Amino acid sequence: MTMVAIFSGAGISTDSGIPDYRGPDGMWTRDPEAERLVTYGPYMADPEIRRRSWRMRLDGPVLHARPNAAHHAVAAFEKSGHALRVITQNVDGLHQAAGVPERKVLELHGSARAVVCTACHARSSAAEALERVAAGEADPPCLQCGGILKTATVMFGQNLDPQVLGQAMSIAKATEVFIAVGTSLQVQPAASLASIAAEHGARLIIVNAEPTPYDPIADEIVREPIGTALPALLERLR
Repeated sequence: MTMVAIFSGAGISTDSGIPDYRGPDGMWTRDPEAERLVTYGPYMADPEIRRRSWRMRLDGPVLHARPNAAHHAVAAFEKSGHALRVITQNVDGLHQAAGVPERKVLELHGSARAVVCTACHARSSAAEALERVAAGEADPPCLQCGGILKTATVMFGQNLDPQVLGQAMSIAKATEVFIAVGTSLQVQPAASLASIAAEHGARLIIVNAEPTPYDPIADEIVREPIGTALPALLERLR
């Protein structure tokens, strides 16, 4: 049985109402200052940055988003009995919400659906923290120790979890088909997974609206909208 790895980026979730970050109309492209709200140093040092960051999350689409056709196609592919692993740069949890088992999804950048204390490392749900923000706590502290809370995501200025990255590299080396979908393949070291897969013999397929640095080594490039292109591609792989 062919092992397939899906490496998903922000583009897979735009049809769910979550804007991408680095595309022509991306969040960071339109408002570079917004990147500070998810950068670890400023976030930890400046209470006003934290207040704005919490408000951005409260008003943002992530926790209210629902899986789209691309997420459902990945889940259906897995349910059909194919060997599948999902490596995602996204923090929205939509692959799991669509039905891909937790154990088959590797979240490189963590999850926006949980929060963690930067002092005692207590973990709780983001929904609970955002309820506190909505009730008037602009910068809610940890209920266990009073420390600074942040979403359980890897912010700019933080390193990826080496264990998670190591698992992703192992998947890239072992897979026979590596599909990079909705990712600009610009953020390292995650983007290098595409070349690792190709170097170890995988068929590299890139599904993305814009060119990526790894297009020259791809076996197939798809520029069609992800919501229709990925379901068609996975049906073909069946």
